[in-house]
Amino acid sequence: MALRHYTLDFNLSTAVDSASTVPDLLSIFHEQEMTETVHETNGHGYLATFVGKNGRFVILRVHSHGLVTIDLQCYEEDNISQLDNLLNALETKLKALLNGNITRIKRLPALIRGAKVDRYWPTADGRLIEYDIDGVVYEEDSAYQNIKILHSQQFGNILVLNGDVNLAESDLAYTQAIMGSGKEDYAGKEVLILGGGDGGILAEVVKQKPKMITMVEISFIVIDGCKMHMRKTCGDILDNLKGDCYQILVEDCVPVLKKYVKEGRMFDYIINDLTAVPISTEPEEDSTWEFLRLILDLSIKVLHPSGKYFTQGNSVNLSEALTLYEEQLGKLSCPVDFSKEVVCVPSYLELWVFYTIWKK
Repeated sequence: MALRHYTLDFNLSTAVDSASTVPDLLSIFHEQEMTETVHETNGHGYLATFVGKNGRFVILRVHSHGLVTIDLQCYEEDNISQLDNLLNALETKLKALLNGNITRIKRLPALIRGAKVDRYWPTADGRLIEYDIDGVVYEEDSAYQNIKILHSQQFGNILVLNGDVNLAESDLAYTQAIMGSGKEDYAGKEVLILGGGDGGILAEVVKQKPKMITMVEISFIVIDGCKMHMRKTCGDILDNLKGDCYQILVEDCVPVLKKYVKEGRMFDYIINDLTAVPISTEPEEDSTWEFLRLILDLSIKVLHPSGKYFTQGNSVNLSEALTLYEEQLGKLSCPVDFSKEVVCVPSYLELWVFYTIWKK
């Protein structure tokens, strides 16, 4: 069972007296067989609730500073035509009563609350987006995170990790950007991918015939889900953990990187596609920035002097977070330079920053 939540707002140029506004609205609620309860607001305008048949519930508030709000809640299976008629009647009546005093009317589509399929996911900068998600095709919990793959009519299947939209089948732009936007030649090169459990980067780099790709992904459950339900992104690359020019290590990348540092391993390209919220089995990592700096430091130590390190940054709107990230680049054991590129990732519905980092 789910609820529909409708909202109707009237912004006014001046405050109105509820005594001259509310009585003319009551007949509309009475026609809907709704019972009124007036609540004390201690001088902050008028507040009443109306309860009707089929569990309908309305909150009417005339705010003292010049705003009238109506909230209508009902069960999802309620008669939509009747609900539209109720809201239309209230809007028409208020337009007549408040004629000349209205600066804006805003009526939003219904918010569906408690539905089996969650369509609402936040952007990185905290805005709520309603996706056209019509089903959950995969959901599992690993030792590290909740893994969902949701189906969107626009974007195809979408990988969501711990409530964070990671990648959709529509998001080749993300994969291309984190690989250098077509400016790099991976042929015959040693490549290290950190994370990347959706297989998109691995599938694209393999096409360029590198010498060897080592991919380190902490969760086999992510790999397993994506090889079944994200095949437009990964193709058949995740069907096997080893191929002619690649190997997938299902391990925590931190100890692997430390091992490579000790061994003196070097990579021509390192692509960091770890999740936005760090996941590690290493207990010493107790903050996001410390973890990110550790990954950077270890990666730069195994990066060939002429090599490049690619990673995603954040939403272009999170300028403070991007500045903080760039400050971390000045705290590494080896001095580095960087450039950045802004790319529109379809399913993110926001511009995203990608970094290229190299040794000075």
